[in-house]
Amino acid sequence: MRIAIVLTSLGALVAPMAVSAQDLPKRKSGLWEIRTSSATGKSAVAQRATVQMCIDENTDDVVQQQMGAARQSCSRHDVKRTGEQMVVDSVCRFGETTATTHSVFTGAFDTAYKVESRTAYDPPLQGTREGTAVMQARWLGACKAGQKPGDMILGNGMKINLNDHAGPPARK
Repeated sequence: MRIAIVLTSLGALVAPMAVSAQDLPKRKSGLWEIRTSSATGKSAVAQRATVQMCIDENTDDVVQQQMGAARQSCSRHDVKRTGEQMVVDSVCRFGETTATTHSVFTGAFDTAYKVESRTAYDPPLQGTREGTAVMQARWLGACKAGQKPGDMILGNGMKINLNDHAGPPARK
């Protein structure tokens, strides 16, 4: 269950917001800590997850490719920038459900950023009418010894590598 929460929360950055590759700045290479809390429906208690992720330019390219693929299911993806803030409004289709998401990104992406999202599902997605997510990420420094780019350490200590599950980044 915890892994699903983490991946769903990270998905708050990737799929629902339909952000294109040119919209998001690259993250600084190194070790990032990503804390996510999310709540759905009438849940009073947010679900929380923390992961650490070793990032390099190639890993960011893979993540942005995944965003591009997710964007294909979206009929709307408006992005507005003001200084270090970016507001993204999207309407995406997941099977029979339409997800309408409003997200606010703050920060510079070189040392820290925050994403606050609210999504409404019509009809409800697996019984959920709406959900919120807050993701806070901060750069910790160089990746730890033995880590390779794409390694993601979940809160339970399990390690997966995002690059192992994606094709090579598209050439520019």
